[in-house]
Amino acid sequence: MNLVNHVNPLPGVPSIESPFFSELFDKADPRYGIASALRENGFAVIDFPEPDLDQITCRIQKDLHDKYDWAGWNAGLNTDMRVMDAWKYSEDVRRIATNETVRDLLSYLFGREAFPFQTLNFPVGTQQHFHSDAVHFSSMPERFMCGVWVALEDIGPDQGPLIYYPGSHKWPIYTRQHIGQKYQPELGRHQSVFEPLWRSLVEVHGLTPTRFYPKKGQALIWAANLLHGGDHHSNRATTRWSQVTHYYFDDCLYYTPLASNEPEGELFSREPIDIRSAVPRPSSYLGAPIRSSTVNEEALPPDFNPERYLSLNPDVAIAGIDAVEHFQNFGKAEGRAW
Repeated sequence: MNLVNHVNPLPGVPSIESPFFSELFDKADPRYGIASALRENGFAVIDFPEPDLDQITCRIQKDLHDKYDWAGWNAGLNTDMRVMDAWKYSEDVRRIATNETVRDLLSYLFGREAFPFQTLNFPVGTQQHFHSDAVHFSSMPERFMCGVWVALEDIGPDQGPLIYYPGSHKWPIYTRQHIGQKYQPELGRHQSVFEPLWRSLVEVHGLTPTRFYPKKGQALIWAANLLHGGDHHSNRATTRWSQVTHYYFDDCLYYTPLASNEPEGELFSREPIDIRSAVPRPSSYLGAPIRSSTVNEEALPPDFNPERYLSLNPDVAIAGIDAVEHFQNFGKAEGRAW
């Protein structure tokens, strides 16, 4: 059976994960190797297609430098060294996120048009516990999300390199219903509730982590359900400049499983912003908008004040992270003052 020029019988499954993979991808296509790597391993390495990356990198490091808590980092504190959505004011961050060659590649790999919706910029290693992005950014149909991580300098073993578990993307996507928990807004939505499960899955499958030591300009594409994280940044005198861009794909419902109770029909919906246009992309199904009555937005505490939250948590303000998003994703679970 040859489906290359015919209708895909499973349009609700990303092409790289489809049982019809061999029929959907032409081996003569120069991108076939990337598709095969993503299918088998859950990630693929490419050279980021930006001829001016050296100049862009220098400007990003200069423009974002003062947005990080360097004093806390140098003191050995577990400070949050990230800037979220710098594309809103940095044209260089936006240029990486909206690279059309990368977007076209992702659209080819997943079988739907890709659009960038979030950027994260790091000057050092995240040291983040390995995790699946599918608990943070999910979709219906599932798995229509991916990340692209770009090294903005050469990265070695003492700079907190990326770690990932090849093949883990093939596992089921586990949500709160699978671990016997109900989402409770007062407890927050931190991924730590899933970390014991992820550690157990790694152990029972006998997986060992792979570490990524890229040269400047290399990029890692990963599937939504691939377990990945950040290794220990052992030499704090070094940096690890990098940028992550997260992508969604057309005609899906976008939501956050960590803040949802799916069996009860309570979905924390997302309305991601297409970075190319800075316009929100509402959820849809088969080309039609999804009625707002089918989704529920998470309520903030009635007296929550974003300005007060940032004043009480200056590291969040310095990082340029949205107060509401930080509180819902991290601050509530961390017991931050608000």
